[in-house]
Amino acid sequence: MSRTSRINRATAETKIQLELNLDGSGTSKIQTGVGFLDHMLTHLAKHGSFDLEVFAEGDLHIDSHHTVEDIGICFGKALSEALGDKKGIRRYGDCTLPMDDVLITSAVDLSGRPFLVWKAAIPNETLGVFHSSLAEEFWRAVSSSGLLNLHVVAHHGSNTHHLIEAIFKSIARSLRTAVELDPRSAGIPSTKGVL
Repeated sequence: MSRTSRINRATAETKIQLELNLDGSGTSKIQTGVGFLDHMLTHLAKHGSFDLEVFAEGDLHIDSHHTVEDIGICFGKALSEALGDKKGIRRYGDCTLPMDDVLITSAVDLSGRPFLVWKAAIPNETLGVFHSSLAEEFWRAVSSSGLLNLHVVAHHGSNTHHLIEAIFKSIARSLRTAVELDPRSAGIPSTKGVL
């Protein structure tokens, strides 16, 4: 069974091609025009053990908001598509991850019901052309289009780069667990019989 997806999205603001393999080895080819996002997506692939390719052209002469959000939409759609009917997956994943001064906890439920809880106070700062507020926007888009429940809690930390990077790494680890096939359960992991 191939758990892969290819998403093409074209709007008046962005053009995005994204390929995802849930059963990859953590390789990535990323070119979004937003250097910090490239860095974060590389971490997402590596720590999620996903193969991920993202090529994007966006209206960066305005700012990077549309590009970041639309890539989040595409990643969420690709995740949902690659999971198919979700038979045999673990469904849940969580990770508490330290990075220098930062400690982050994330938890994921691939429930089919989108919801984002974001309790991460990130300093108002721009990293290259990536404004720190876009981290939440990216994951809100992933949650909405990927139909998943996601909680993010920053326990402590003050370095903006470390906070966002630890969030991406923690969520990658949570997703890695949630999408894994469970050898003890071949069916849908819900009493409803559907996710």
